[in-house]
Amino acid sequence: MSVSEYFASTYAEARDKFLAAAQAARARTAVYALPNLRGPGNEELSIDVAKLGPHDPDAVLVLLSGTHGVEGFGGSGCQVGYLTDQLHEALPPGTGTLLVHALNPHGFAWLRRVNENNIDLNRNFRDFSRPLPGSSAYEAVHDCLVPNAYDGPERRAADDAIEQYVADRGIAEFLAAVTGGQYTRPSGLFYGGTAECWSNRTFRRILKEHVPATTNVLAVLDFHTGLGPIGYGEPIYVGFDDMGLQRARKWYGCEVTSTSKGTSTSAVVTGALSEAFLDLDPKLQVTHLAIEYGTRPVLEVIAALRADNWLHTIKDCETPFRGEIKREIRNAFYVDTPAWKAAVYGRSADFVLRASRGLRNSEQE
Repeated sequence: MSVSEYFASTYAEARDKFLAAAQAARARTAVYALPNLRGPGNEELSIDVAKLGPHDPDAVLVLLSGTHGVEGFGGSGCQVGYLTDQLHEALPPGTGTLLVHALNPHGFAWLRRVNENNIDLNRNFRDFSRPLPGSSAYEAVHDCLVPNAYDGPERRAADDAIEQYVADRGIAEFLAAVTGGQYTRPSGLFYGGTAECWSNRTFRRILKEHVPATTNVLAVLDFHTGLGPIGYGEPIYVGFDDMGLQRARKWYGCEVTSTSKGTSTSAVVTGALSEAFLDLDPKLQVTHLAIEYGTRPVLEVIAALRADNWLHTIKDCETPFRGEIKREIRNAFYVDTPAWKAAVYGRSADFVLRASRGLRNSEQE
């Protein structure tokens, strides 16, 4: 099987390939079906789990895909390749693997970055019993991000306002305002919600059910797309712990970046998925790395997100742009070429091997 064949053209195909690869690898599997909703071909939507290794592992390598729906094409291909190429054999004895496929299955199937309720899953992992963070930075740009019309003078005025904001304050400040997470506009971009969504609750359940009490160390590789140079996978340490960052750089090298240190292409986000690991034993050592693969220039990606948001805000409206918008959102997060797929999978395999060495060294410390 060529590397390109690890990747799929639809969610349904990706799920079939993942389950087939898991079966061939003799992995133990579990299915968590999204209730009451189906895919575009009336297919079941689910988070699928595959486990390899001992039932009572000392350490576990966790591979995550599809946190951001349509970004799942890249991560799914990496997971299928991991299983097919038996990369788990590089892990030290006593180490297991937990693969979580399509954490946001609705967004994956319907080509959306957000879930069925327009929630950005990676902004939803927070304590909703406490006051929500302010969204003033996002509020300052919301109207130009989400104009009432997709074309015509309103759209042109919105685009001009964005260009002026970037010219005045810089691209980094613009991206921080847009992508950091907001909790005031349910129909806006990067909306974090007001309660734990289904994928959030289910992922917490998966961790509790599939990370055994014997586990002392977790190495997490969380696959994302849409930021950075095309085909390059930026390793981003997810967390604010200096010791954890030092450990990540020891395991994976000095190229590891950090949002909290301002060295990453990603802005600091609130309600990140990494918060779910806090539910586990506090003595558990977690090293969480997001690998962010570049696709297209960042303002083109934002433009695709704006168009998709507009389309679904007026989902019952007839528009000649629907097909074009859905093609653009897919292309913004998935480069359907052999070269991009080879770069993405090769990078993921490299980081799996680095994680394996890190886990082996942690046993000896």
